[in-house]
Amino acid sequence: MTAQPIDTPPLRRVSVRETRRATGIAFFAWTIAVYDFILFGTLLPRIQESFGWSTSHALLVSTLVSVGTAFVVLAVGPIVDRLGRRKGMIISVGGTAASSAATAATIGAGSLIGVRSISGLGLAEQSVNATYLNELYEVTEDEKIRRNKGFVYSMVQTGWPIGALLAAGFVGVVTAIFGADAWRLAFLLATVPAIIVALLCRKLRESPQFELQQKLRSMRKNGETVRAGELAASHGASENTSAPFKRIFQGPHLRNTVVLSVAWLFNWFAIQTFSVLGTTVLEEGKGIDASSTLLLVVVSNLVAALGYLAHGWAGDRFGRRNTIVVGWLLSGVFFAAMLLGPSGEVYVVLTYMMGLFFLLGPYAAILFFQAECFSTDCRATGSSFIGAMSQPGAIIGGFILTGLTAASVSYSAAALWVGAFGAVVSAIVVLFAKRIASVDDDVEVDTLSPTGVTA
Repeated sequence: MTAQPIDTPPLRRVSVRETRRATGIAFFAWTIAVYDFILFGTLLPRIQESFGWSTSHALLVSTLVSVGTAFVVLAVGPIVDRLGRRKGMIISVGGTAASSAATAATIGAGSLIGVRSISGLGLAEQSVNATYLNELYEVTEDEKIRRNKGFVYSMVQTGWPIGALLAAGFVGVVTAIFGADAWRLAFLLATVPAIIVALLCRKLRESPQFELQQKLRSMRKNGETVRAGELAASHGASENTSAPFKRIFQGPHLRNTVVLSVAWLFNWFAIQTFSVLGTTVLEEGKGIDASSTLLLVVVSNLVAALGYLAHGWAGDRFGRRNTIVVGWLLSGVFFAAMLLGPSGEVYVVLTYMMGLFFLLGPYAAILFFQAECFSTDCRATGSSFIGAMSQPGAIIGGFILTGLTAASVSYSAAALWVGAFGAVVSAIVVLFAKRIASVDDDVEVDTLSPTGVTA
């Protein structure tokens, strides 16, 4: 007897209200995650004083936290591909709350490294929300968001500069009222907004694509292998049953995993040089007065927000990969011009801000683009694995920068070879990534390719 053809209803369409609610919650979730992440860096000098550490010891602790964070970020992707995007959002924001609360109770370097590594759950939130929103936007009934999904997602990404500004402002208020030793109270209070957002995440619905994956998984478990294959084929979904982590190193995924991981690693040479250590570059490399650094921190975050919006908009119209490549190339050019040009304050600040605009802005495009470079069954794993390469990039870039300056290379020259060069290399590498078409997705023009093949 021949098997009856399987009924293949279309994927559930996501309503306008559901799409916009999910977008808003994702924005707040990412803002709170960044808030906790930046809070640690902002309060590290106070923590150092509290425990009586030397500067070198505090930097070692910070480096080890980055290592621990990377391992946690790597673990999040497979969890989200197994348990779902909704649960992934809850876990990541809940992890942010746990990280803040546990930091307030630390008693030394070992415990601090352990609990701050948990902040990797919050840092992974950007990969989780990129995966989740990418899938919702593919099948949404909101035509405005569907046509401009990259620009809408860039609004979510502005949570980074907003979270950074909130952290800086919160630290200023708490230390002004309670004194410099109130860092534990600062982390304890930071748990409140994280818990509120985690509760909001419980109102989210699972993405239709992951619901399909769950159904396929259940059918295979019940022995309906053939019918599962038919259902998967009818929706253009993968029939592969390999573990998500194995999948990102197979077939067309392997190319994107390697290419985008290398791109993130090199680009974080530039992030570490010009964003994390930006004030050092300006003071040591170009002689800008230290009194201007606080203003530069504020302005640089505003520039980053504008950069996200501009690159999100450009990605919808000119292709996300093209936007990333052009943006990072221009950032390398502007940073090189800053380092090699005159030391006049106006010139330096303008070139520095333009460099940040084109360095940070493309992250609104690349996070959405890399979600499009993996199929549903391993999308979160691939995106989180690539995002985790930021931490090795920061560590390696920092070590090279330190080594060059220790070898009597001027700070400007060291920043040029590490930061500006890293931005240019990352742009060139991204050219080799290739988007994987998915069901119900809009056709995206992406003509720029080193091989002449559209992506």
